[in-house]
Amino acid sequence: MTFVLIFIFGLIIGSFLNVCIYRMPRNESIVSPGSRCASCKKPIKWYDNIPLLSYVLLRGKCRSCGARISPRYFFVEFISALCFLILFMNFRFHYIFWIYSLLTSGLIVISFIDLEFQIIPDSISLIGIFIGIILNVAFPCLQGAFTWKRAFLNSMAGALIGGGLIYLTGVLGRLAFKKESMGGGDVKLMAMLGAFLGWKIAILIFFLAPFFGAPIGIYMKFVKKEDIIPYGPYISLASFTAMVWGHKILGLFFCL
Repeated sequence: MTFVLIFIFGLIIGSFLNVCIYRMPRNESIVSPGSRCASCKKPIKWYDNIPLLSYVLLRGKCRSCGARISPRYFFVEFISALCFLILFMNFRFHYIFWIYSLLTSGLIVISFIDLEFQIIPDSISLIGIFIGIILNVAFPCLQGAFTWKRAFLNSMAGALIGGGLIYLTGVLGRLAFKKESMGGGDVKLMAMLGAFLGWKIAILIFFLAPFFGAPIGIYMKFVKKEDIIPYGPYISLASFTAMVWGHKILGLFFCL
């Protein structure tokens, strides 16, 4: 029953994340007005705004104007609920669950905005750096520290190393390919992740992200002939993997 409630909680959060994904890149308030159809602008009734269920019952169309509703709304709600459930299965109601849920929510918003607009909002990544540092100071054990001072240094080192690795990759890519190969948004995103998770996990994310992104990147480059490939979703996927299984992965490599 608890798992069901966590899944429902994730669906509700996912519904709000959909609002953020649509409105933030358009510089609209995420608070008001309430949910409305992107086509006819009519307010959406509560019974047409039930996560997953309403999309299925309405067959992906607005009740008022019949306009097609993006399947993104369904997928964001489902992915959010699934991520929350996975986090809960691993951390239960420990404070790490709530912190990682907050970080995961930010990563979901970042990923879908990056996929559509090829931008990563500074309002998430830059503020996220400070939130990550503050949370590590408040909960030193988040990165295995015993004092807030040590946790602060770990978080700062994570931000610098995480952002620095992607920045260096961008510099080398620009020298090799004579064009921009890594955006500034990716640098700030990795700095945020380092601030939350520490420098060891940031390095792991740096090496995991290409593993997830390479197959899609090769397909987009050579089949779809796309030059701009958003990297934020792959960093996010690598980050979630590292959040849940990162220490086990690091332990495996150190044992080898």
